[in-house]
Amino acid sequence: MMGSIFMALLLPCAGTGVVFIIYICLLWHTANRQSEPPLSVKPVAKNGLSESELDKLPKVTGKELVLGTECAVCLDEIESRQPARLIPGCRHGFHVECADTWLSKHSVCPVCRAELEPQLFNGPENPC
Repeated sequence: MMGSIFMALLLPCAGTGVVFIIYICLLWHTANRQSEPPLSVKPVAKNGLSESELDKLPKVTGKELVLGTECAVCLDEIESRQPARLIPGCRHGFHVECADTWLSKHSVCPVCRAELEPQLFNGPENPC
């Protein structure tokens, strides 16, 4: 009878001790990992367009848009007299503010994801 009481007290204490030892080992391991030099982080490339590149994109009015008058960024209609930004190549149009906000972070059309090629922003190679 005394042996069974002793075992009933010993087993929970031994289990708690093992859990405590594992916890201390994990803390020690974590503390040693923090002293290691950090891994090199690859710099994030700028994906959007600069302000000068945005200024080179064509501006039209809402009535000049061919592929629809709904702005895919804000989902509102582009009124006929409102200025709109036209994406070269795919010819999708957006409110100027919406397009500039999107394109300053992404260099693709918000509708078709067509890449805005760098040659769109370079001047003509042969001005003659």
